[in-house]
Amino acid sequence: MTLRTLAVVGTGLIGTSVALAASRRGVTVHLLDRDESAARTAAALGAGLPGSPPHPVDLAVIAVPPSAAAPVLAEAQARRLALSYTDVASVKAPAQREILAGVPDPRRYIGGHPLAGRERSGPLAARADLFRGRAWVLTPTRLTSKTAFDRALDLIALCDAEPRVMRARAHDDAVALTSHAPHLVASLMAARLSEGPPEAPHLAGQGLRDVTRIARGDSRLWSDIIESNAGAVADILTRLQEDLGAVLAALKDLAEPDLIRGPEAMAKSRNILVDLLERGITGVEELDAGPGRRETVAPGRDMAPAGLDEGTGGGDMAPAGLDEGTGGGDMAPAGLDEGTEGPDTGPGGQARATARPGTRPGRCAPREPAR
Repeated sequence: MTLRTLAVVGTGLIGTSVALAASRRGVTVHLLDRDESAARTAAALGAGLPGSPPHPVDLAVIAVPPSAAAPVLAEAQARRLALSYTDVASVKAPAQREILAGVPDPRRYIGGHPLAGRERSGPLAARADLFRGRAWVLTPTRLTSKTAFDRALDLIALCDAEPRVMRARAHDDAVALTSHAPHLVASLMAARLSEGPPEAPHLAGQGLRDVTRIARGDSRLWSDIIESNAGAVADILTRLQEDLGAVLAALKDLAEPDLIRGPEAMAKSRNILVDLLERGITGVEELDAGPGRRETVAPGRDMAPAGLDEGTGGGDMAPAGLDEGTGGGDMAPAGLDEGTEGPDTGPGGQARATARPGTRPGRCAPREPAR
């Protein structure tokens, strides 16, 4: 299967990068954004054509934050924007439950998350090679058709990324550890700088900049992401709290004179500190070893997406080669975009979304990053 037409709903960093990669491989891309100037900016970069397609496209990429993915997808399907749909949100399980319960045709949808991004946001930060060699997770359900699955694989191939198939909940637990909790920890460390001595910024080296780099992310965006994955993030931070409590007690002991604590107590506290530092080295070695150390599924064309659902929804897997039909009607961009360019975000920052469902009036769901 080869994609010929694509719609990107939201022309932030990730959406525009997807569009650039596809356009450069000969795919006709249509760019939709509530802020028409953002879509025009992406178009001027060569990402595609601003505005709705005249007919349903092969695949629509919903590039909005987690809390907006389900309602935006439902509206896109209701307007028959595409034959198949995917998204790029960095939290999968909550949207998947909502999508299976509420969208017109969940067979046409497969969840996706490209693990790539930058600190900058908006279409001007986009790059056609952003996803090259990076993992791109797919989270099919029992209802996902093989046609939608194959079209998502085509998109990943166009972007030169590496497909991985995971359960939605397993994905969310993993990114809580690798992305969401680290962002909070970076913010906690960076927040200390505003309370430190005035000389501190002048003494900061590359180590501090590495630790706090991702703290530049848009606070509304990251609030949306972390709230969507709150339980998994809380589990990681609870274990961090336990380690931090042990290290804090050890440091207080080590700050006391030897005569007060005694050599055995000092040695115990010193061992606690060394143990944490050694475990940190082991963790970094896990990263250096690359993705082959832990098993995920690299799909082939003959792999059916069935069997990765987590109990939400029902029904049989649609047969291979399912014809998903065609649809009529123009797709209007209003309400299906990520909005305007905002301040710098963590890796993968995207454009702002429409008003976040279920939140206070006036609250805007910001751009969705992907790592």
